[in-house]
Amino acid sequence: MIDIRPATRQDVPQILAFIRELAQYERLSHAVVATESDLVRSLFGPEPCAHVLLAALDAAPVGFAVYFYNFSTFVGRPGLYLEDLYVRPAARGLGIGRRLLVTLARLAVERECGRMEWAVLDWNEPAIRFYRKLGATPNDDWTTYRLSGEMLGNLARSD
Repeated sequence: MIDIRPATRQDVPQILAFIRELAQYERLSHAVVATESDLVRSLFGPEPCAHVLLAALDAAPVGFAVYFYNFSTFVGRPGLYLEDLYVRPAARGLGIGRRLLVTLARLAVERECGRMEWAVLDWNEPAIRFYRKLGATPNDDWTTYRLSGEMLGNLARSD
């Protein structure tokens, strides 16, 4: 049986384990600097900036989805942004990823979101096929930019 539920503060060790597993799959283990205390503060502090759904198969944790709400000025409504979706390899193909996305789509509709978006690494063909099968389309007209670390600090200190 597949169970999807919102994460609680007690789930932080499992959330961090899933983050590390996802990073390993994406060949980005070196980029993970998050700690349990970071996650407690960011996910369960006074002003949570993201939310987590956990997926279990026969009560065993097998995946998660991390999401947050953003805002579309053009649509004039919030959007739901899926930051991470991960299902352990042994549990893939059982409908768990789809169930997580269905749950997120329902949340988006309940919140009257104008859209649900996410990014996928261009080499991740299994994920791309999965998303296309659901009816998602790539937004090839946009390029994502990022400021982080030293460059973010430099901009923050500039006039």
